[in-house]
Amino acid sequence: MIRLNFGRRLPFRLAVLGTTLLLLCTLQAQEKGRGRKYKPPPPTCKVSVTVLRADNGKPVEDASVIFHPIEHGKDAGNMELKTNEDGRTSLDIIPVGDTTRVQVIATGFQTFGGEYELPGDSKDIVIKLHKPGRQYSIYETHPDQASENHSGQQGSQKPPQ
Repeated sequence: MIRLNFGRRLPFRLAVLGTTLLLLCTLQAQEKGRGRKYKPPPPTCKVSVTVLRADNGKPVEDASVIFHPIEHGKDAGNMELKTNEDGRTSLDIIPVGDTTRVQVIATGFQTFGGEYELPGDSKDIVIKLHKPGRQYSIYETHPDQASENHSGQQGSQKPPQ
């Protein structure tokens, strides 16, 4: 009968063998070069937005400022930030040269929307929010329209009752 005598050195030999195999696998993976090449991100523009009340110039706190970056003519998602007690917020992840749409929503004010080019490394935007106006009604006469309505009748028409 053949007797194998590994003795006390077996755990040590297995550890050395395992470490050697791990190193060989690591070296082989590095030689293949399958990983992505690092591409640095493009330079970004710091966009600072200040939201003020149109009537007195005081800052609007906790207004939602929503950025919509435009890439190749399409909306590339959005990022919503809130204004601080000074009515300010800023974002610095939109690449230089891109366009962004900015939408501002605040309780008690008309919603604002505008599109801005970002040609440099910073852009300061001041937005003045107005109180909501009176609801528009087609049943009233409006000075900015001609005196004839679409049906060809003069004046305003009362709604049917």
